[in-house]
Amino acid sequence: MKKIGFLSFGHWTPSNQSQTRSASDTLLQSIDLAVAAEQLGADGAYFRVHHFARQLSSPFPLLAAIGARTGRIEIGTAVIDMRYENPLYMAEDAGAADLIAGGRLQLGISRGSPEQVIDGWRYFGYAPAEGESDADMARRHTSVFLDILGGKGFAQPNPRPMFPNPPGLLRLEPHSEGLRHRIWWGAATNATAEWAAKLGMNLQSSTLKFDESGKPFHIQQAEQIRAFRAAWKEAGHGREPRVSVSRSIFALVDDRDRAYFGRGDSQDHFGYIEPEKLAVFGRSYAAEPEILIEQLKGDEAIAEADTLLLTVPNQLGVDYNAHVIEAILTQIAPALGWR
Repeated sequence: MKKIGFLSFGHWTPSNQSQTRSASDTLLQSIDLAVAAEQLGADGAYFRVHHFARQLSSPFPLLAAIGARTGRIEIGTAVIDMRYENPLYMAEDAGAADLIAGGRLQLGISRGSPEQVIDGWRYFGYAPAEGESDADMARRHTSVFLDILGGKGFAQPNPRPMFPNPPGLLRLEPHSEGLRHRIWWGAATNATAEWAAKLGMNLQSSTLKFDESGKPFHIQQAEQIRAFRAAWKEAGHGREPRVSVSRSIFALVDDRDRAYFGRGDSQDHFGYIEPEKLAVFGRSYAAEPEILIEQLKGDEAIAEADTLLLTVPNQLGVDYNAHVIEAILTQIAPALGWR
């Protein structure tokens, strides 16, 4: 059995071919798609976060709105770029959104990917400390964020407060109990997956990772998941971790599907998203259901994960994306034992 959700990058463009021509379109349709996915029986609604782009950026208003409109589905991110984040303010936003959702937030965070502008986090007021890289800064912000979510008091109270204080040092409010265990790290390497395990974060692995062996993508990703689980066991955490992988999967069940995605087989490919760092990009899956089922049986990383996030083409609109999700839930998942 697997949890199956969707992952939206939240693109918009003024093109006549797009169903999302403005930020308003994307935000409101994201809420509607989460509601539709819950009604279809999906388990998660996840959203990518990018800055300086015609894509979703500030996640917490959206997550809170979805939390208020739904009652069961997990609501998350994949991922928030921690180079841009004030971890204390983020902890307040996350606590409020999680309380509105009744404890359903699953927050994916990471160092982030290359952005639309050079060193965009500097415009947000952040810079690496002396001797730090931007990745080090992201991990430092993450460490503070995780500590705050623990709920311990750390701030000295004013002896003449405007309102009465509880005894002892004060924590940030609102605090949502349990959210600390629902933080995921988006890892692009085996080493960062192991680092996340040591800190007690769940693992998100995307449709790409840095190449570490030249092997096919799904095998490298499966090896990353196994390394994560081994590090988790060694750390001795008192709970089982969760692992998600993302995939572009389309069951070709009608003429629309064939027109959009019936262009033949996709393959892994290798390329650079950062200078001198070769990445392996996983294939997309698009085929008739009986063929698709056989293809997915061979994906080792999906087999290793407990959660599968289906990347959806959000610019094609709510109705079509609901159709894509429903086809996987009803025609593919049962045959593979995911349901």
